[in-house]
Amino acid sequence: MTDPIPLPNANVPSVLVTGGAHRLGALLCEQFAQAGWRVWCHYQRSAEAADALCARLKEGGAQAQTIGADLGNETDRQRMMQHIAASDWPLTCLVNNASSFEPDSASTLDLNATRRQLEVNLLGPLDLARWMAVGLADTPPNKNGGASVIHVLDQKVFNPNPDYFSYSISKAALERAVVLQAQALAPQIRVCGVAPGLMFLSGPQTPENFAHASQMNMMRQALDPQQVAATCVFLAQNPAITGITLAVDNGQHLLPLPRDVMHVVDDWLHDKVNSQ
Repeated sequence: MTDPIPLPNANVPSVLVTGGAHRLGALLCEQFAQAGWRVWCHYQRSAEAADALCARLKEGGAQAQTIGADLGNETDRQRMMQHIAASDWPLTCLVNNASSFEPDSASTLDLNATRRQLEVNLLGPLDLARWMAVGLADTPPNKNGGASVIHVLDQKVFNPNPDYFSYSISKAALERAVVLQAQALAPQIRVCGVAPGLMFLSGPQTPENFAHASQMNMMRQALDPQQVAATCVFLAQNPAITGITLAVDNGQHLLPLPRDVMHVVDDWLHDKVNSQ
């Protein structure tokens, strides 16, 4: 890892990355650290992975710390945000990366399961942003270091299909909230969204399926998740951008599909085998 950008200690910004221990969350922690940010790496059940990641970041000269919370629990969210606000690392940026991704459909809806996904994917991010705003209420906007909230969404918000119904509903609602929160929390906090395309093996997806599905986009190549993380860092560091969602997906959202890309590829592979 490259050395962090040297900044005076009083001016070092801090970021909370939810779901920071694995996959995109870990890349976000790494890229913010490389850009000179103090990093709060949130986890729920992945304490060991979060500890290991922060240890690696510290070895590279970064400032990183883990913090655990159940984002589906309002009391836990409040405790986490109050702990951060009272620390020496108050937030400059919140990246709502954690999400619950469970298969369901409109015709077989389990309301309890839907509520759990909405709590983590929609209400949790809105609540964390609220607590960040509470912490900055007495801070003049030009003294808060350009505070921002970034919601990690999904290209499905621009290219909907009915698979993963509750997940899709929660992400679509959060995308609409980007503009509303940007209006409501200004000028203390900027709010942006990032809508990635397919980056990692998902759910029951096989490596063969992923190899095909990851190239079903306008650029005909797999999306590098590092580019998604870099976009989040860019938005956090650009004080002129608010109320917008950027699709970082190699143009996947420009290819409408009747079902989730994983199922489309499964059907294609099935037909291919049967035709041989």
